[in-house]
Amino acid sequence: MTSSTYFIYINNKKVEVKNVYHDITLLDWLRNYYKITGTKEGCAEGDCGACSVIIDEKNKKNSKPINSCLVRLGQVIGSNITTIEGLGCDKNPHPLQTAFSNEYASQCGYCTPGFIISGVSLINSGKVINNDTINDAISGNLCRCTGYSPIIKAIKSVSDRKTILKKVQIINKQKKIRLGNITYLKPNNLKELKKYLEVKNLQFIAGGTDLNLQRPIINRKENNIICLSSIKELNFIKKFKEKMVLGGAVTIENFLDSVRSKMPELKEILQRFGSPQIRNQGTIGGNLCTSSPIGDMAPLLMVLNSDINVFGKNGIKKINIKNFFKGYRKNILKNDEIILSIEIPYPNKKNKIFSWKLSKRYDQDISTVSLAINVQTQKNIIKEIQMAAGGVALTPKCLDKLCKSMIQKKLDDAIDFATKNLEKHIQPISDFRGSSNYRLESIKGLFKRLQICLNQDKKSFSIMDL
Repeated sequence: MTSSTYFIYINNKKVEVKNVYHDITLLDWLRNYYKITGTKEGCAEGDCGACSVIIDEKNKKNSKPINSCLVRLGQVIGSNITTIEGLGCDKNPHPLQTAFSNEYASQCGYCTPGFIISGVSLINSGKVINNDTINDAISGNLCRCTGYSPIIKAIKSVSDRKTILKKVQIINKQKKIRLGNITYLKPNNLKELKKYLEVKNLQFIAGGTDLNLQRPIINRKENNIICLSSIKELNFIKKFKEKMVLGGAVTIENFLDSVRSKMPELKEILQRFGSPQIRNQGTIGGNLCTSSPIGDMAPLLMVLNSDINVFGKNGIKKINIKNFFKGYRKNILKNDEIILSIEIPYPNKKNKIFSWKLSKRYDQDISTVSLAINVQTQKNIIKEIQMAAGGVALTPKCLDKLCKSMIQKKLDDAIDFATKNLEKHIQPISDFRGSSNYRLESIKGLFKRLQICLNQDKKSFSIMDL
């Protein structure tokens, strides 16, 4: 049960969190406790966007949409939350709400609040409003009856109607929040974090887009959750002459924004990481710590030869990412250790970077297989190449031995060699996402795609161009 008085700002109103006797999602609290129901539950997994809200936190650059079904209430106590009710009502609708009506962009209406949240967030972002930015903005919102054309038309019709959301002073966040049998600990820096590393039943959380899907199981026992998102030493992006360094709690969206000039080749794979709602919560460190063999970040960071700085009660240590993964969903981190930062070297200017994923859906889906390549050719001869694949083993896999055999070969001969010898280097399993043979043939297909890109000196790296 709640043992102290907690507050949260909802639509510019300070609201006391009371009578909450167990750990719940922000979505459930909004609907069942605060009794505002414009925010909907569809999938409860972050896929449909019906639960979208806008969050404004002290350590965030601006207001951004998130999935309230993937955020626990304890994570956001002390934050500003804007729901659809805070944007407009029947007597004073938001311009985008009016546009949805005028353009016939709402039929059953169930998904409409989420679309409005995403649309308003895009309009307020300062980005150019066009088909590409709109498609990305609503990639995490599912409509099953209206169709997307009138929705896109409605957003375009009010693209110049930026809304100034009222901002209130952020509540000073309490560092210890108790909800049922879950205690949230919220350090602001590494010094405070170190004091918490001795507590029992310890669990770290940053964005929680993966962990919060498992939380009903966790909630059955006593747990201490250390929230990492407010730690200043984990929230930075620094660009040096030869590398970029990211704090472990940097979100995928902020990483995406930071690479547009230095490493534009990364843009597509990061944008396909998930919807803006997911990217605004999910973190670089969190994605690596899940240690999934189909995690989108790992193969890319592997071919860039990235290093990981680890923080724990015994201090800081550095390891290469190739030594980070130890098995299915396992890594080298001890129970009291976190990813402090990731050092990503800039690729050689003579090299080209490719990063592709194959999935059942283009947007909002995890990989069946993925392949990242860092390659340099000279007069059609491969001089350097590093490749790493996801979805082909228990961990993300570097294809070092195969790459070594491709060096100094003509491009076409090297691709032919890699295709014929791939089975010697990977033995993927069959599961519900794809058979072993499908995964092998898919990687071979990506080898062919690499061959086409290099032979044609393609500047565009989008898979939609091939």
